[in-house]
Amino acid sequence: MRILFDSKKSEFKTPFGTLLPGEECTLHIHIPATVRSQKVECLISLFDGSNPMSVPLTLHAQEGAYEIFRGSFSLTEPGLYYYYFRIHTPGNSFRLFKYGNDTNMEDGDLWQVSCIPADFTVPQWAQGAVIYQIFPDRFCKSGDCDLRDKLTPYTIHENWDEEVQWQPTPDGQVLNNDFFGGNFRGITEKLDYIASLGTTILYLNPISKSFSSHRYDTADYKTPDPMLGTLEDFSQLCREAHKRGIRVILDGVYSHTGSNSLYFDKQRTFGGNGAYCTRTSPYYTWYQFQNWPDHYNSWWGFDTLPTANKLDPSFIDYIITGENSVIAHWLNAGCDGFRLDVADELPNEFLSLLKKRLRQLRPDALLMGEVWEDASNKIAYGVRRRYFVDGQLDSVMNYPFRSAILAYLRDCDDGRRLADTVMTIAENYPSQVLLCNMNLLSTHDSVRILTALVDGFEGSREQQAHRHLSPQQYSAAVEKLLMASFIQYTLPGAPSLYYADEAGMEGHKDPFNRRTYPWGRENQTLLTHFRALGKLRAEHPALRLGDIRFFQSQDGKLGFTRQYPGQTLRVCVNRSLAPWELPGGKLLFGHNLLSVAEDGVTLDAGGMCILEEA
Repeated sequence: MRILFDSKKSEFKTPFGTLLPGEECTLHIHIPATVRSQKVECLISLFDGSNPMSVPLTLHAQEGAYEIFRGSFSLTEPGLYYYYFRIHTPGNSFRLFKYGNDTNMEDGDLWQVSCIPADFTVPQWAQGAVIYQIFPDRFCKSGDCDLRDKLTPYTIHENWDEEVQWQPTPDGQVLNNDFFGGNFRGITEKLDYIASLGTTILYLNPISKSFSSHRYDTADYKTPDPMLGTLEDFSQLCREAHKRGIRVILDGVYSHTGSNSLYFDKQRTFGGNGAYCTRTSPYYTWYQFQNWPDHYNSWWGFDTLPTANKLDPSFIDYIITGENSVIAHWLNAGCDGFRLDVADELPNEFLSLLKKRLRQLRPDALLMGEVWEDASNKIAYGVRRRYFVDGQLDSVMNYPFRSAILAYLRDCDDGRRLADTVMTIAENYPSQVLLCNMNLLSTHDSVRILTALVDGFEGSREQQAHRHLSPQQYSAAVEKLLMASFIQYTLPGAPSLYYADEAGMEGHKDPFNRRTYPWGRENQTLLTHFRALGKLRAEHPALRLGDIRFFQSQDGKLGFTRQYPGQTLRVCVNRSLAPWELPGGKLLFGHNLLSVAEDGVTLDAGGMCILEEA
């Protein structure tokens, strides 16, 4: 017999998930009577082992062959805490760590619990939102582009449907300087289309003046790239989006700038007053030179992306605290928040200052971070991150969900890993954060989901350029994407749709995941499906705001409930090869159903449904 403790279940730990300062947490551990436990205690300490606390657990009840020990504790200070149990028996004592999947005990691990600030809040409008992500150059072009101030050299495609430029220059450089001319006016003209997908947040990749098509090499933080349009064009986009109930968030790229920029000016494009040109530059302290001017810190070794000294007072004033700081500038222009590029590379102090200033400027502005792992216990560059325990971020990009969905759909997981991933994130994140996590399947940094579902190929850029899904692969990928997106849209969080995924776009990594939207050639099956999913979320608060509990997660079958006051939904997905009989309920959504009756529904292989309980 095993000792039982599952922190994700209420019979073992209440409340579920994170704690507030002073909030009582009660633990129950089930120990076989044959162990003859004389003393049971829980040892809790901060992540670094400091401030250890012993919580005694006393015998509370006996159920069958188990003795149930109970104890309670509270935490006074926000922070990341870990705990384990010590059990004393006659003449011996042993420590109990997480071990064994059936009891949620992983070999050698400690249990985790976070205490978050009492005043931690995230914008209500972001909870349960639907996000549409756009790579601005490749979405839609309207009219001509103003090229008078465009950084050179660049090329413009004559045909919207041409292939992206992927070939390096003769000296091996990848310039990313080919453009199709997507702009603010084009996005504005397509807002009704974007709204038809149930979108409530529009997330734009960088829009500031830059040299490259991806625009992560910022040249001037406060000026839109002239190819995209003017500041007034952007403000008009925001105004029109707001009329449709859509908020607009921008990419905040503060880890580095471009070398060809107002601030560094390696090419002397901006008048020779940048840090590369003179040590008297007002921006000189923004950068770290080993040997000025040619040897400097750069992002991942790319010399076109010199990294910024994020805690330099001048940089902080320019980006955050100044009266017309970068974040103030764009909020005044109409945006509703920011997604922070490479948040792991922004110091805790920088993030805390940014969040504080953002809330001062706009109390309901959103701050989202790019984090690829579990953000609650992340260590980056040797530093424990404090995204939630210091209330620095409202939301993060939820790559763990993507990885789990892919593993499930590619038959690498029978459902157990997916359920465990979902519930681990649900346990480790503040409940408000969980509801506005950016649940993504594709982004500008990942293989398109349609390709990822059926093709794990990793080759050279040239090989990827000529690799496309066969008709059979494409058909299989579409069917898998129907299921993947169904899971994505029914899990807690804010599902994020990367432009053109709903149109059936395929593509490997950058730049092939950044092709132009195929206007007039959309996959209608997928487009109809994504519109239906957006409508479901708009109509059913349980999908946007409800709790989640799994009742099935093995043998290819997934089943979970989303419960909200007044509504309980059962979500079922059958990736197995056998039919799955389910008890009845009001059918809200169904695909690949063998039968539907008042007393039950049968899912065929590849079937999925949502049932509302009476």
